[in-house]
Amino acid sequence: MRTVLVPHPASGGVRRGASTVVVDAAGHPVEPVREHPDLAAAVAAIESAQRPRWVWTSTATVHPELLRAGVRVQRCHDLATTGTILAVREGLPPPAAAEPVDERPGLFDTAPAVGIDEVVERFAEQRRRIAGDARLELLVAAESAGTLAAAEMSFYGLPFSAEAHRRLLEDTLGPRPSGHDLPMRIVEVIEEIGSVFGRPVNPASAAEVLEAFRREGIGVDSTRKHVLQQIDHPAVPLLLRHRDLSKLFSTNGWHWLDTWVHDNRFRPVYVPGAVVSGRWASRGGGALQIPKALRTSVVADPGWSFVVADAGQLEPRILAAMSGDRRMVTAAGADDLYAPVAAASFGGDRAKAKVAVLGVLYGATSGDARALLAVLRRSFPTAVDFVERAAHAGERGEVVRSWLGRACPPAPEDFHSRGDAHARGRFTRNFVVQATAAEWALCLLAELRRRLLTDPDAGELVFFQHDEVVVHTRNPELAAAHIDAAVEVATKLMFGDTQVRFPMDTAVRTVYAEDSDT
Repeated sequence: MRTVLVPHPASGGVRRGASTVVVDAAGHPVEPVREHPDLAAAVAAIESAQRPRWVWTSTATVHPELLRAGVRVQRCHDLATTGTILAVREGLPPPAAAEPVDERPGLFDTAPAVGIDEVVERFAEQRRRIAGDARLELLVAAESAGTLAAAEMSFYGLPFSAEAHRRLLEDTLGPRPSGHDLPMRIVEVIEEIGSVFGRPVNPASAAEVLEAFRREGIGVDSTRKHVLQQIDHPAVPLLLRHRDLSKLFSTNGWHWLDTWVHDNRFRPVYVPGAVVSGRWASRGGGALQIPKALRTSVVADPGWSFVVADAGQLEPRILAAMSGDRRMVTAAGADDLYAPVAAASFGGDRAKAKVAVLGVLYGATSGDARALLAVLRRSFPTAVDFVERAAHAGERGEVVRSWLGRACPPAPEDFHSRGDAHARGRFTRNFVVQATAAEWALCLLAELRRRLLTDPDAGELVFFQHDEVVVHTRNPELAAAHIDAAVEVATKLMFGDTQVRFPMDTAVRTVYAEDSDT
């Protein structure tokens, strides 16, 4: 059952009603439009009685309103993300994305009004374009489920100790500065840099740093980290220290803490499918770039733990499942895929096997990688040929697709006259695998979310990044069992009865940064 939902225009940040209509699988209404005076109450009642697949313009602009009212839904069809997938498949520019709702206190959804007839027509059009493609159906369903998970993780937040983060900032940077002043430790490092060079130097200015080295008789054309590390000079460790301190202060300092952490919850804004491969990004808060130091502040509630699970060697296993290479599939049935590859092709040298497999995925053709690739091709010709065909298609300016049908962006109009064929080949080579890996992870996320919704004792999904999920739970064994079950479901949905395994590296922690199980 599918129910189209169109909230009425907001008034003072609160929606007071909604329109709904039940439609069939093709998007045609089967009942009259119904008007509801209370959006949240209507959704809660229909969800409880019928468990429909909700159809709405954008989860990012609808679901947070429901979450604020304590209402969660199991399934939806997100017209915005589906529209983007379909547009790129057809070589069209993707529709303008709706801004994800910012869940910081005091900020409200301001989505524009849209008529229910228009939403019904958009859904019917998308159903026509999907046209019974089973893989595309799965992609659309998984992408929409991801939007629900993203809204919920943004709303409920990741457990985060503001006190621990303040201690980290004070231990690393010194006391909190006032106004626009720099922290004490940054000021001290700047003074040390000036002392080493014999005159004041602004380490944030590349031009001043390069000039300071030139005065020392050192010719250098960049202040990049790897370049500076090649220079034997006492200023180098100070410059790198300044860079680290400045990054912490500007990216995750006190202002970041005031803005994004409330009630010991970090509430970033996730943006599903923001990357062309289908991977997520974040808008504000930097959820997907949490540095190691910051992870020491991600602390579970008393009596709770984190179950952290990430898929090891995901992209090589995806390649094995996609290509159907018999020997690669057998290797991907082991806990360590590189070990049987090494035994088959490299005399047991696991390091060489890893370099060769990653070279196939990312198009490394120089140095030792070329020779290792030739060896790998002899043992695993079908797997190597699979990605090389994708690379050749890219070099010709063609579009390639993931396992479920996500298309890569088309080549620019002047590609054949001015484009870089080899660069596009490397991109399309990796796209088919990376985008499919993102789809597998999204199916895992969707199934795990479904399981946690129906078993509240198992905990809450609080974090997702590429191939990693984190559950906050009082019952780590139950949460881990749900993760394992979700892996099995995701694998079967994507690849059927494949022999490829996707083992998860699972740890139980009270602090996200811990390196070992507790």
